[in-house]
Amino acid sequence: MFAPALLALVSILGAPPDTGFRTVDDGSNGHALTVLSSGALALDDTVARRRPRAIEVSDWYERRLRIHRYGSYTIYPLFALETIAGNQLYPDPRNGPVWAKNSMRYGATALAGVFTSNTVTGLWNLWDSRGVPQDRTRRTVHALLMLVSDAGFSYAGSTLAREAKNSEAKRHEHKLWAYGSMATALTGVAVITLWR
Repeated sequence: MFAPALLALVSILGAPPDTGFRTVDDGSNGHALTVLSSGALALDDTVARRRPRAIEVSDWYERRLRIHRYGSYTIYPLFALETIAGNQLYPDPRNGPVWAKNSMRYGATALAGVFTSNTVTGLWNLWDSRGVPQDRTRRTVHALLMLVSDAGFSYAGSTLAREAKNSEAKRHEHKLWAYGSMATALTGVAVITLWR
């Protein structure tokens, strides 16, 4: 309290006569002293403190986030299974090991289920938290990367998977799309977990 008054007194004594008024802010508590032409001091509130606005999300937001996270943990072993089985089938898909054919089929079905579940829960939570400004860019980049990965897996698993059985060029294209989609998905995971 003493420092603002001393600052105001020094500014009064050092000011030329008939200057009107000046505002002196000591920066300590959001208040300023206004020096009037008569030499009187007036305390003003110059900084309006705004209360943070509460943003509500639905009660299911946390449940969907938990489902989304647990689903995300399953993609690592599924990616590994698909990679191992796919490499076994790559040279000759018709005469490849039975375990690789079954692993490829069941792994692809499991991946489709996980990606469908995570797309639904992720987009729902993205919409539910649209009013939250914190980390909006990070959430949006993550969602876009995962949607691109969804599209890549859909193309690799539907159109290219059928054609890959009969064509070496389509097998190579299938492999590139699958690896590219895996890389995009893992980048999306890295964005949401490492970018803080």
